[in-house]
Parts: sequence; C-alpha cells; structure tokens
Amino acid sequence: MNADNQLNIFSPARHNLLPFDGEVFLYPNFYQEDGVYDVFDELKHSILWKQDKMKIYGKSVNFPRLTSWYADGDKTYTYSGVVNTPLPFTPLLLQIKEAAEQQCNKPFNSALLNFYRNGEDSMGWHSDNEKELSGNPVIASASFGATRTFQFKHKQQKNAKVSMALSNGSLLIMQGETQHHWLHQVPKTTSEAGPRINITFRDIKY
Repeated sequence: MNADNQLNIFSPARHNLLPFDGEVFLYPNFYQEDGVYDVFDELKHSILWKQDKMKIYGKSVNFPRLTSWYADGDKTYTYSGVVNTPLPFTPLLLQIKEAAEQQCNKPFNSALLNFYRNGEDSMGWHSDNEKELSGNPVIASASFGATRTFQFKHKQQKNAKVSMALSNGSLLIMQGETQHHWLHQVPKTTSEAGPRINITFRDIKY
C-alpha cells in the first residue's frame, strides 16, 4: 500500500489534556481517513504477533492482548517480566514512525505494538517508566481500527482522572513528567468493540 498522501502532519493548536503534572496531546486526524483501514489490515496480517504470559499470584496467565516489538539494532525492552527481542521495522511501520517523528519533532528507535482483538482485551493501570526509557520520555501512540477508551489517573491525587476516546488514525503524545505522576490504561468494555491495533513509538536509551 502506498500511503504517501494519507499522512496528515499538520499540527493544530496544541491543547494539554492533563490538568497538571504532565503533558498529553491528541491529534484525532493524524492519519487521514482514505486508506486508514488498509493500514489496520496490513498491520494485522504482516506483524509477527505473540501471546506473552505474566505471573499473577504465582500463576502464569496470558496477557489480555497480543504484542510485538520492533526496534533499531538490538534494543530490547523489558516490562511485566517479559524481555522483548526486537524485530526490524517493516516499511509501513517506518512510514508511520517518520510521520510521528515529524509531529513530535523527535526521533524514535522502537515501537511496542498491541493488538486488542475485542472488548475483553485490555491494558491495566501502569506508567511507562522502565529504565530503558529514562528521564521524561516522549511516547507517541498511533491507533488503527476500533475506537477504545483511554484513561489517566494521578498517582497521588486519586480524584484527578482524565478519559478520552482514541479513534482510527489518531495520535496521542505523552511527554514531560506524565510518566512520573500519572497512570494510564485501556479498560475492558462490555460494549461490542471491534479489533484495534496500537503502536507506541519510543526512544530506548540503552
């Protein structure tokens, strides 16, 4: 697929979606509508998805989603006890990565992909504060497929919560002190939800 004319890197006036202690920006039209469903289908069929497991109270259980890790060189990434060995970027991932880099004015060397197959698949509360990221990381999260709810809650001020819908072709940027002060999640939903693929571009330091 040739999507050269479908990336929309026009930057509207930025509006921080967090009330304090971080910076989050949402670009709903990062990827224009024409061809965006082709992107989902290509990612679904070309990415090497895997079913990771995690330990809960000593029992091994499946992650409630499929994952994949792509990166430059040998940049591994560890979270929830899983060491991810990188695969080389595909042409489509490189294209989306370059557009995200233009939007953020920052290079990325890696991408964690999550495939939410239905409303039962989810991501629990967490911060992206692993040692490989360091400092105040900039994380660009591109969504393709079904719209899902994305939530933030403050680590100290429990009543501080923010919720938004991440739609097909949108880009969410988290930066500044966001990972130090806020948790985020993709909750399960009882509503009928189609499949969604999320790509989070990162800059691994070592």
